[in-house]
Amino acid sequence: MKREYPKRPVVGVGAVILDGDKILLEKRKNEPNKGKWSVPGGLVELGESVEEAVVREVQEETGLEVDEPRLVDVVNYVSLSEKGAVLYHYVILDYLVTVQSGKAKAASDADALKWVPFNEVEEYDLTESFRLFFKRNREKLENPTLYF
Repeated sequence: MKREYPKRPVVGVGAVILDGDKILLEKRKNEPNKGKWSVPGGLVELGESVEEAVVREVQEETGLEVDEPRLVDVVNYVSLSEKGAVLYHYVILDYLVTVQSGKAKAASDADALKWVPFNEVEEYDLTESFRLFFKRNREKLENPTLYF
């Protein structure tokens, strides 16, 4: 599916990976939002469930093996060109996942990975969609056992 100037929204997934009071952030290697921080994730492939996609994307981008995807939120990302045409349109399903094994190491679409305390997340140059997600869901992420 064409990412730039798509004919319809593109479905993506994001993986929320927690370690106590820290969240794993990824510095994006590619457009859109190259150089900005978000959570690991990517596009859903044809024939793949969103849960399968989030598990696959985490493994490809971080080397971590995860399971138990639990939906946290759905965010939209729409970016317009200078002429007002839709340049990018993503519908992103963000899942909380549980790490089973591995050590986080940037690979694939990740320029860097970093465990960031919740109280420092908003100091980073975040993608617009992740900033919105984090503001809406910070309380849930700080208390996951109450919500998931």
